[in-house]
Amino acid sequence: MNKYIIGIDGMMCGMCEMHVESKIKESFVVKKAKASHITNKVVVITEANLIEDDFKAALDPTGYRVTSFEKQAAKKTLLGWK
Repeated sequence: MNKYIIGIDGMMCGMCEMHVESKIKESFVVKKAKASHITNKVVVITEANLIEDDFKAALDPTGYRVTSFEKQAAKKTLLGWK
């Protein structure tokens, strides 16, 4: 399982977070997408290997901009994937 931490510019509120999460879930096969306008990041958990340019292409038309893209191994915990 892969964990992606993606920096997103342009999120200002909870509705922005929901919009980013919805666009990611609509565009990619993911187990979890959790955005935060406080940290300006979205954490994505997926089995797929994702490509930064694909994220940029999906989010740019919405007005949100990818600023960073980091891949890590996701860890299974009692409360879910982290």
